[in-house]
Amino acid sequence: MSADAREGFRVAPDDLTATMTAVLEGFHVPRADAQLLADSLTVAELWGHASHGALRLPWYVERLRSGAMRAVTEVATAFDNGAVVALDGQDGIGQVITARMVDLGIERAKAHGVSAIGVRGSGHFGTAAYFTRRAAEAGCVAFLATNASPAMAPWGGRTKAIGTNPWSIAAPAGKYGVLCIDLANTAVARGKIYLAKERGTDIPQGWAADQEGNPTTDAAVAVDGLIMPMAGPKGYVIAFMMDVLAGVLTGANFGATVAGPYNPTARSGVGHLLICIDVAALGDPTEYAARAEQLVEQTRGADKAAWADEILVPGELEDRARTRHEAEGIVLADSTWDSLAALCVETDLALPTFTQVRPTPDTAKEPS
Repeated sequence: MSADAREGFRVAPDDLTATMTAVLEGFHVPRADAQLLADSLTVAELWGHASHGALRLPWYVERLRSGAMRAVTEVATAFDNGAVVALDGQDGIGQVITARMVDLGIERAKAHGVSAIGVRGSGHFGTAAYFTRRAAEAGCVAFLATNASPAMAPWGGRTKAIGTNPWSIAAPAGKYGVLCIDLANTAVARGKIYLAKERGTDIPQGWAADQEGNPTTDAAVAVDGLIMPMAGPKGYVIAFMMDVLAGVLTGANFGATVAGPYNPTARSGVGHLLICIDVAALGDPTEYAARAEQLVEQTRGADKAAWADEILVPGELEDRARTRHEAEGIVLADSTWDSLAALCVETDLALPTFTQVRPTPDTAKEPS
């Protein structure tokens, strides 16, 4: 079934956040932490990345229900020498742990010029850009790597052993706000295959293979199969090294021992590594801003290919999508809406105000 043949439900972003917050509170998550987790899902929807949005709420709830993820997050300090800190999330909520890591990373970068914060014992934190953008808005260039449960085979293999292991870089850009990339090292983020499965749509050729390594466009088959690395062996080796940074170096789980957010009962053991550089430590922030603005303008002003209407810079697509969705509302797939409705019934909550719509191709799909 094509995506534009399915109905969806349009909701206001604030209403969606409030509802998801209340659902999480119903599972004993403290209000501030519930708001943070809910906001991370809503912001992903606003950016046009529904794969990391509300469809994941039931996954988090099931992990809370089983005790695989603790409702009350208590982050412990394992090592601290000032600029370098190791934290243990003790199986708390990944978004809450990572927000504390970013706050600490900014603080230590302002004090030392640069900081490196490693985390073990964490879980899935949603979109990495949600956190690197926070650091960039505070005047830092930030790099964040995380590992993930096995999704791809090593190059030349046919058994899942390497995670998507996404990473993000964000930097302040003067009057242009923030420049940001957030990439999985597979041809597509695994959540986008789950999203296609929920919507009953095929996935593009080249995204995934079945359990025997045969290419497939069936999202339901791909969920249990292999996700292909981006750029062939290059994606594999980048993912491998991100696991060294986020898993091996930090003392977290790594490789096949990491459990994903769709596993309702297993401890995740995810690791993260954040590096923050204070722009002011390397020179005048005003001069830096002018140079970043110049780079943006040079890039946007480059000669366009015949097929292109304009040239965008990293993060601009998400900024535009957010502006549009804040004005128009967020369209949730009907299966995502059904899951949210079931959680509202369970926690004795009213659904947010909504209108039922037929998604346009723009709301039915998201960039790969």
